Amino acid sequence: MIEQDTIRLLRECDAGIKMGVEAIDEVLDYVHDDTFRKCLTDCRDKHMKLKEEIRELLDEYHDEGKEPNPMAKGMSWMKTNVKLAMDESDHTIANLITDGCNMGVKSLNKFLNQYQAADEKSKDITKRLIRLEEKLVTDIRPYL
Repeated sequence: MIEQDTIRLLRECDAGIKMGVEAIDEVLDYVHDDTFRKCLTDCRDKHMKLKEEIRELLDEYHDEGKEPNPMAKGMSWMKTNVKLAMDESDHTIANLITDGCNMGVKSLNKFLNQYQAADEKSKDITKRLIRLEEKLVTDIRPYL
């Protein structure tokens, strides 16, 4: 049970990080403010470091990880591109990123509760990812 929950939790973190990195990459070219851009790129880099940790752990379990849900990915892409087509402001981008982070935090907390038997290392990674998402929301509030 511990191993199964650990793998499942790591997979969800893997998919969440991929979704978050793609979302940031999608909007970066539209960001006007240099401080905002740096905030997003720094967060993306921290996501990538966590992704490497997750990849190493999943390799130990001989698991390939998980891709984001194609429906969620498509809906996110569509929402982002429609909103940016109407308004390419930093306000719009901050709004989109905040929504994505909030959904990520909600999902990650759900998975922490769902996979309670996961090992402490994977729970720690999940909690660090949650804190990273929460910090980004706080850091970009001035752009809302």
